[in-house]
Amino acid sequence: MTIMIPAWVNGTLTPVEKLEAHVKGLRHKAVSVFVLNGDAVLMQQRAMGKYHTPGLWANTCCTHPEWDEAPLDCAMRRLDEEIGVTGLAPQHRHHLEYRADVGNGLTEHEVVDVFVAQAPTDLQVILNPDEVMAVSWMPFETLRAEVDEMPEKFTPWLRIYMRDHGETIFGDLATASVT
Repeated sequence: MTIMIPAWVNGTLTPVEKLEAHVKGLRHKAVSVFVLNGDAVLMQQRAMGKYHTPGLWANTCCTHPEWDEAPLDCAMRRLDEEIGVTGLAPQHRHHLEYRADVGNGLTEHEVVDVFVAQAPTDLQVILNPDEVMAVSWMPFETLRAEVDEMPEKFTPWLRIYMRDHGETIFGDLATASVT
C-alpha cells in the first residue's frame, strides 16, 4: 500500500510517497504522541519489521499524516492503529522541526505536531505486532536517565525531543526533574 504524505518539494507542499520522503530526506509533516499517567510515559518498542529504527524505544506513537489529514485526527488514528487505544483527548503541546539520520540511508526531516494525552491508570492497550513489539510505562526521570546513559536504545527523534524540547513537551515533569 502506497502512503502519500505531505512533503515540501521545491518549496511547495506536495503529496509524496512516504519511503521516497525518507530516501531523499525531504522535509515532511509528522505527528508524535506521548501518553502520560502521572509522571509515567507510555513508551513503545518499535517492531522488528519496521523499515527504519526497528527494535528501538520511542514515544507512545508517531507517524505521518496522510495528505489533507488534520494532525489531531492523525494522532488519534495512530493511537488506535499502533496500540489499540481510543477515547483519549490528545492536546497539542508543541510544533517543532528536526533532521536525523535513521539508518539504512534514510533521513527524517520532520515538521512535527507533538501531542500529549493523559491516560487512566487502567488504560488497556492492544499492540499491533506490525508496528509495536512492546510497551512500557516509564517514570519520566527513568526515561531521561536511560536516554542519557544508553541513547542507542532509543530512536533519534526521541533523543532530540528529550534533549531539545523536554520542557515544552513535558512541562512540570521536565522542570521538576531538573532541580
